[in-house]
Amino acid sequence: MIRGLYTSGWGMMTLQQKMDVVANNMANISTTGFKKVMLSLEAFPDVSAQRLYDKNDMPATRQIGKMTLFNNIGEVKTSFTQGILEDTGTSSNLAIDSDAQAFFTIAVPQEDGTFQEFYTRDGSFQLTPDGMLVTKSGNPVLGENGVIVLSGTDFSVKTDGTVETTDAVIDKLKMKKVENPESLRNSGSNLLFATEETVDGIFSGRVLQGKLEQSNVDSVHEMIEMITVLRAYESNQKMIQYQDATLDKACNEIGRLR
Repeated sequence: MIRGLYTSGWGMMTLQQKMDVVANNMANISTTGFKKVMLSLEAFPDVSAQRLYDKNDMPATRQIGKMTLFNNIGEVKTSFTQGILEDTGTSSNLAIDSDAQAFFTIAVPQEDGTFQEFYTRDGSFQLTPDGMLVTKSGNPVLGENGVIVLSGTDFSVKTDGTVETTDAVIDKLKMKKVENPESLRNSGSNLLFATEETVDGIFSGRVLQGKLEQSNVDSVHEMIEMITVLRAYESNQKMIQYQDATLDKACNEIGRLR
């Protein structure tokens, strides 16, 4: 068997995973507060190739050399750089500025009836008829004293996260600062959750009302990345076709009696 078949085949599987990451980034260019995912490749370790079950005087297993199977997935990580802030004029829209490692805290109901804390940079919040501040999915936004409930639409949010009306201070947003955001795990719906490795920090940014943070995905860069991955995939595909043609000749033409 031609060793190149394994190399090209493994390369195609690796590139397919990279294409999935790039495609996901492209699909979320317009998702508020989305953070792009980056994938790095590493050299695949050499694999020992052996010949098995020779029907001759040689040992049953015989070393025939090493194979290198293209590249392997090295690391998948999220870029938490801040996206562009866009004015919306909507009082319930909030954005975090000058602190890329800070998040809004969201209460998500669980199957057992309890609530679990999740974190997001997506500040496209809205008010329910009861005055509760919630996400687009209807999950409550948490303050330091619990769920934030307002008596009307006339309210303001200070840069430190304090929510107040003309009459009183309602609460202060529960901001989650993470010193090692790479320890957070994705839960879908633009939400993250903490792990045992997550280290809390002190919020040092600003909360801006009437603004939303856009995705930090660079559409031009991702398009170039997609084209590069596609060309590499096609090259491996062609190599498999060439090697398959070589095997066809070796099996069906070489040594043919005429």
